[in-house]
Amino acid sequence: MKIRFLILLTAIILALSFSGCGNAPVSTTTKGPITVGSKVDTEGTLLAQIIILMLRDYGFTVNDRSATGQTPIVRRALLNGEIDIYPEYTGNGAFFFNLADSPVWQDFNAGYQKVKELDKTANNVIWLQPAPANNTWAIAVTKTFADNNNLKTMDDLAAYINNGGVFKLAASEEFLTSQVALPAFEAAYGFSLRPDQQVVVSTGGTATTEKAAAEGTSGVNAAMAFGTDGDLAALGLLILDDNRHAQPYYAPAPIVRGVVFDKYPELATILNPVFATLDLLTLQTLNAQIQVEGRGAAAVARDYLKSKNFIP
Repeated sequence: MKIRFLILLTAIILALSFSGCGNAPVSTTTKGPITVGSKVDTEGTLLAQIIILMLRDYGFTVNDRSATGQTPIVRRALLNGEIDIYPEYTGNGAFFFNLADSPVWQDFNAGYQKVKELDKTANNVIWLQPAPANNTWAIAVTKTFADNNNLKTMDDLAAYINNGGVFKLAASEEFLTSQVALPAFEAAYGFSLRPDQQVVVSTGGTATTEKAAAEGTSGVNAAMAFGTDGDLAALGLLILDDNRHAQPYYAPAPIVRGVVFDKYPELATILNPVFATLDLLTLQTLNAQIQVEGRGAAAVARDYLKSKNFIP
């Protein structure tokens, strides 16, 4: 009997010892479920997968509702409690709170602090730390064209155009005529494009404008773009720095329902360090892996997080 008792006791001790092994501490506390949503675009689904993978690695049960819908749909889903967290852009605070004319959105930190304060007060929505990237309207040129003409900023481009440089921009009708797009650039930097320097793209998408600039179609050497477009790197295009901040900052950040954040304040310590690494070039590169190479958003997100040692 003593032998059997000793064998049983040894087995219990070994079982307890091995239960403490692993990368994370063993916890019997259930965390979640947390429902993650996103917009339907490439970057939205990528950022949602980053959030999902990080939360799961920290022991959360996560419901994947990425690609929830366009901005009004995913925003409504959050406010109605259908989802708990999704990636949003700081500049959209201008439209959420009818403050489109405020200059606050042209400043990265001021815009973030403003939307953070307004959304907390009005909706008990918490904005976590935004990525240091700006997914806003921009003008892109080929790297060769930029190097040959020493173009890095929009001030450089304005000087080039005003000195008679050859320039032709492919853009949507909206970009060319909306007061917040090309006219805002022209006013801020002191240049004006003639009609023969503009090519209107009927589809209105940046994929077409960027392809035209890369290939020099119809003499085009510049394109309407969004700051973190995945096609930019693949096509050898460079965003000219909006150094006078003619455009609002659209920095992506996770936003969370307050009742969920109150229960799990560690969401900030889990996600903020990751988003801090997502600068403009990084997001362009990751988006390109999805848009150009055809990889899945979850696989791209997983590889990136592993490469930065955020997940094993």
